[in-house]
Amino acid sequence: MKTPQGRILVLVGPTASGKTSLSIELARILNAEIISADSRQVYRYLDIGTAKPTKGELAEVPHHFVDILPPDAGFSAGLFGVQARAVVEQIFSRGRIPLVVGGSGLYVKSLIDGLFSGPGADPDLRATLEDRMRSEGAAGLLEDLQRLDPESAARIDPTKPRRIVRALEVCLLTGRPMSELHRTEMPVIPFEAVQVGLLWERALLNGRIDARCDGMLEAGLMEEVDRLAGLGYDRRLSALNTVGYAEGFACRAGEIGRTEMVRLFKRNTRRYAKRQMTWFRSDSRIKWTTMPGEGSAGRIASLFFGRLP
Repeated sequence: MKTPQGRILVLVGPTASGKTSLSIELARILNAEIISADSRQVYRYLDIGTAKPTKGELAEVPHHFVDILPPDAGFSAGLFGVQARAVVEQIFSRGRIPLVVGGSGLYVKSLIDGLFSGPGADPDLRATLEDRMRSEGAAGLLEDLQRLDPESAARIDPTKPRRIVRALEVCLLTGRPMSELHRTEMPVIPFEAVQVGLLWERALLNGRIDARCDGMLEAGLMEEVDRLAGLGYDRRLSALNTVGYAEGFACRAGEIGRTEMVRLFKRNTRRYAKRQMTWFRSDSRIKWTTMPGEGSAGRIASLFFGRLP
């Protein structure tokens, strides 16, 4: 049985589930520092649309991976996992507890499990495989993958051609199945993660999402979009190709009206929350706590310190 100091607490849940406010309470209880596992909060100037912690919250509790990059900088789940594990060790060295908070499931997975990066892309081989995908469709490449790496072929969604191409590329570059490399070349994780998820009844969560979208617009989301454009950031950037900013830039360009922008913003946010829950429900290690609930922070803290199954 590891001591609590050998564990990190991971708080997950869909957008608008109350992770940020609850994490501040938990940080007080646990003497924790917060690691943001949010793929958009890493970027500066994206404040309202990413629901970043307020200046007061950031001042009250140390936060990591918030406002560290300009919107046009590259970042990835793989990089986050490597860098965040280093931050975990730094937090432990200060005698504090790492509290990971976020809704980006792949970022969480990269931190607590590691991600297989594999060899870099080979431009010529990648072009050949993509040409075959366009001319033959997925069936031909999937047949090759079934021969070279049946385990990966059985697991990959055949409607995701990029994953088929990447799995074949890894096999051909390394001479080994990607499934085998996943098992043998993943990083050693030097801590134990206790994951707690915030579970809301669908209608209540949808109401919170609609209210949050309205609140973002009242707080100046469209003005934030204007500022980003004024700073020269193109809406085609990956950082801005996300719910809230995508609809805001479309409205700014005159492609849709304000009413339609609001409708799409809310609809797409609800759809995003549904995708988040699909991801998190696939992880049987997550302990779910029903929201809203009295003493939520205390209940979650007890799960962290209590005996693990």
